[in-house]
Amino acid sequence: MDFMALEPSLYTVKAVLILDNDGNRLLSKYYDPQLYPSIKEQRNFEKNVFNKSHKADNEIAFLEGMTIVYKSSIDVFFYVVGSTQENELMLMMVLNCLFESLSQILRKNVEKRFLLDNMDGVFLVVDEIIDGGVILESDPQQVVQKVNYRPVSEQAYGFVLFDYITGNVEGQGDRSLRGAL
Repeated sequence: MDFMALEPSLYTVKAVLILDNDGNRLLSKYYDPQLYPSIKEQRNFEKNVFNKSHKADNEIAFLEGMTIVYKSSIDVFFYVVGSTQENELMLMMVLNCLFESLSQILRKNVEKRFLLDNMDGVFLVVDEIIDGGVILESDPQQVVQKVNYRPVSEQAYGFVLFDYITGNVEGQGDRSLRGAL
């Protein structure tokens, strides 16, 4: 039996990239170590991808033997990179899952500042969707539920600071205020 002719049975991704408005890396995960082994090669690839896609209205590009699906939001570009043999619809499902999951976690504020403030959650989402290049999940609701990530808001910091200043620890400050009145 000829095993060389067998196609892989799992849908895979070569890389996931999130770049800012200037093409600078916010997040990049390469799952194929032979694809771009050095940081310099990765940055060149990212620059080429950004230059080809940032002014285009398309959702798909072919570059350097790769199929790239992408989406932009305000000042951020999201890319999912696969081989030319990979199913474009599956890559698009991964991209949409990534974007929708981040949109839910960041409360529809999918922009550079919020991504940078919640980068740990972004990595969790990517890792929940893709593991070692293999696509694990394509449903944003499942990803958000599994990640169970809560972004820290500025308002929460204000309450913590107020509780600290007033000496309120787990509601104990309320009792001391009532006793004083």
